[in-house]
Amino acid sequence: MIVGVPTETFPGERRVALVPTVVPSLTNAGLNVLIESGAGVAAGFTDEAFAEKGAELVNRETLFTRAEAMLQVRALGANLKAGYADLERLRPGQSVFGFSEPLGEPQAAQELAERGVTAFSMELIPRITRAQSMDALSSMATIGGYKAVLLAAATLPRMFPMMMTAAGTITPARVFVVGAGVAGLQAIASARRLGAKVEAYDVRPAVREQVESLGATFVDLPLDTDGSEDKGGYAKAQDEAFYERQRAMMARVVAGSDVVITTALIPGRPAPVLITDEMVAGMAPGGVIVDLAAERGGNVEPSKPDETVDAHGISVLGPTNLPATVPYHASQMYAKNLSTLLLHLVKEGALTLDLEDEITSGTLVSHDGKVVHPRVRELLNSQE
Repeated sequence: MIVGVPTETFPGERRVALVPTVVPSLTNAGLNVLIESGAGVAAGFTDEAFAEKGAELVNRETLFTRAEAMLQVRALGANLKAGYADLERLRPGQSVFGFSEPLGEPQAAQELAERGVTAFSMELIPRITRAQSMDALSSMATIGGYKAVLLAAATLPRMFPMMMTAAGTITPARVFVVGAGVAGLQAIASARRLGAKVEAYDVRPAVREQVESLGATFVDLPLDTDGSEDKGGYAKAQDEAFYERQRAMMARVVAGSDVVITTALIPGRPAPVLITDEMVAGMAPGGVIVDLAAERGGNVEPSKPDETVDAHGISVLGPTNLPATVPYHASQMYAKNLSTLLLHLVKEGALTLDLEDEITSGTLVSHDGKVVHPRVRELLNSQE
């Protein structure tokens, strides 16, 4: 089987779906690897490095003509504008692997199906033990949490650590992390490494131990959190009355923080608003908020995607693609996730679909001209 890796076309996307060190694992499994010339340059990987590991360098037209499986960071659903140019290049029977936002953009999944493409979505990797090495969402969330802290530290008009100097003692910055998933836990760890005093909150009380193990204080809000976690370990959406009570109780903690980092996302749903404009106004001037959910509507009322908003003297940042700002290691991690999934599906050099396998059925979005993933099909039916 021939696999192809094109240059990413989403604006500002610097990652690449494979890195040179991963190529031998694919060629040893009987696959041939084609790389579009220059695909890895923005991430720090040269054409020569790919060629040395056994990949063949080709142009984009040749890549789409010859490759049977396309390996991408952002497939059509996650690259709506530029992605349609590649949709016309795809042919029936080809397969596509990548982030594709099928729960947010189910119509794109339908268009891939109508094209006869077999599509696998990296967002849908099941949260089970044997799929951990394929979990690209967690890999990218790790980077997002780390970079969110660096952005906050660079923006805040004070330093993070406590310092005892001849000029007096500098007190540590107070950081509040909302959401203790992968991004939140990494944000906690990074802020602690920089010397900040960290508090964290999550609707799932089960994560308290993880928060405290990183040296942060878990903020305990007296709310009914039964049923707050789904079987995949993600936080479940709550009703608006719950969020109103949560915001009222959280306002005090927000007001006492120098930095707030929000990471709350519900798969396939708009992000819940956790920090209102009024809560932002309650912070001391010069404070910083980093909203990692800005792309999905935001956890912070004043935030805007890819903008820094001055709200009541508080800098509200809404970065939407932080992994692309660390493209070397983001590509390295993503390539490992993606290649592990691919090798799980390949038998004797060919793609083999065992629909009884939870990983295969969980990530497969379209096949044989139809959208086959139940949740995506349900979304499409609800739009009719």
